[in-house]
Amino acid sequence: MTASGPRDPGSAALVRLVAAREVSSRIRDKNFIVSSVVIVVLLLGLMAFQVVVSAGDGVSRLGIVAEDGRLGPAVEAQAGAVGLDVDVVELPDEAAARAAVEAEEVDGALLDGAGPTPELLLAGRDATLEALVSGAVSGVAVSDRLLAAGVELQALPEVAVTTLDGSADDGQQVVVAIIGVVVLYGLLILFAQFVAQGVVEEKASRVVELLLATMRPWQLLAGKVLGLGLLGLGQIVVIGVVGVTAALALDLVDVPGELVGTVATVVAWFVLGYAFYACVFAVAASLVSRQEDLGSVLTPASMLLVGGFVVAIQAAGDPGGTLATVTSYVPGLSPLVMPVRQAAGEAAPWQVLLAVVLMLVAIALIVRVGGRVYAGALLRTSGRTRIREALRAERG
Repeated sequence: MTASGPRDPGSAALVRLVAAREVSSRIRDKNFIVSSVVIVVLLLGLMAFQVVVSAGDGVSRLGIVAEDGRLGPAVEAQAGAVGLDVDVVELPDEAAARAAVEAEEVDGALLDGAGPTPELLLAGRDATLEALVSGAVSGVAVSDRLLAAGVELQALPEVAVTTLDGSADDGQQVVVAIIGVVVLYGLLILFAQFVAQGVVEEKASRVVELLLATMRPWQLLAGKVLGLGLLGLGQIVVIGVVGVTAALALDLVDVPGELVGTVATVVAWFVLGYAFYACVFAVAASLVSRQEDLGSVLTPASMLLVGGFVVAIQAAGDPGGTLATVTSYVPGLSPLVMPVRQAAGEAAPWQVLLAVVLMLVAIALIVRVGGRVYAGALLRTSGRTRIREALRAERG
């Protein structure tokens, strides 16, 4: 009976080892930490800017000099009906009203009782406030005439407004999707570059020769893509949680359920987009042995990623257009374009499913063909390797 030696680790164990190595090395990388902080700060800064801009056209202050006190509630009711915020301030007389307007303590002052018709004092033309006050004064005048005619007035019913096309909610979702696509684009570039740089570093330092003595090239590639993919997924989930929490806390959205759904869609497309670009960047990086040559082999894939980002921004204005529709099916472009179309309500479920299937087919082809190029080029450390040479070396 012979003693059996230690069993060689299986493929899954080797892939996990490489993935854990990538996560542990990159999570301590200063560039990764700085990029994470910068993305979160930019996202929060964008939201804070939106709050400041929204505050600029927020509450209006209207002074009122009235005898019976009915105009104040009428103005507030009129403002609430059209979705405006008006703070009504009671003033004692016309002199106080003029002084308050000139000192910009109020945006306008309404004088009732000084003449046959109420008078609105403004420092400058304000069409919104003029229309608001005119509607309130007209409403009070009509009520007076109906009461004088003996008509019994009852509380008027509020009109329930339902938008059949959901355009208001879709507008918020498209904005969220665009912000998500910007973050998605940045993370795809960042992590695909991490994969490519790692491949070149290992080739230049000859570490890859030691690694390939214990594992196959596809196991090394799978571990790299999986490890950095998990790190990127964790980062985009954290960014999504921070973004959703901040948007709800700052009251920037009215439909939290739809917001979460849009963020989840962006996260799901990140997984597909990362798998696609990480494999492409890794295969391209295996063709060179120096960091200086990395830019030339990554340019085609980088241009595809940039093109998808540009089309996604344009799709926000015309999500149902021909350009947005066609590119939302193109592998490599769809992870950036399709989330915008989904947020705008322009993508039917079968269209999303078709885009996902095409992405999965493209990823499978890249893994199969690109894996052979990767295996053939990984040990060739003398200059730049052509794809044909790498395939020939892999067959040999």
